[in-house]
Amino acid sequence: MNKSRASRQLPALMSFVVGLILTIMPLPEAAEAFRPNWLAMLVIFWTMQLPHTWSVGTAWIVGIVLDVSQGTLLGQHALALCCVAFIIVRFHLLMRVFPIPQLTAAVFPILVMYQFLLFWVNGVAGVDASLIVYWGPVISSTILWPVVMIFLSSLRYRTPSG
Repeated sequence: MNKSRASRQLPALMSFVVGLILTIMPLPEAAEAFRPNWLAMLVIFWTMQLPHTWSVGTAWIVGIVLDVSQGTLLGQHALALCCVAFIIVRFHLLMRVFPIPQLTAAVFPILVMYQFLLFWVNGVAGVDASLIVYWGPVISSTILWPVVMIFLSSLRYRTPSG
């Protein structure tokens, strides 16, 4: 891998590491149900911005790492993140031109689908959880999406383009 390509991939790699840390980090019990889906938001952003570099394969790897780190069913998050990445890759040219409010409105159903897939896999496996555990992250992630989008966009455009 040449130096310019590695320097372009470094912000995404670092953001995935920070996203995993934020996902694993303990929160107070009252806030735990509203933990944002950091890695889902990062997969959405990087897949939308650089679909040839960060795509379904990246989502699978990130999902497996998330499954192992959280002790959930192996492949649960990987399946959900791959579906998210597939949809984003399919519509990335359209979504990249959306203004932030419209993009936030488009990201909401994608996050709902992500949570529904997790709900479905847990239901098949017999894992019981309250509805707030599924809807809380969708609400908090949708609210945080514009901030994450603006921050990562500024981070992406500060890197050398080589």
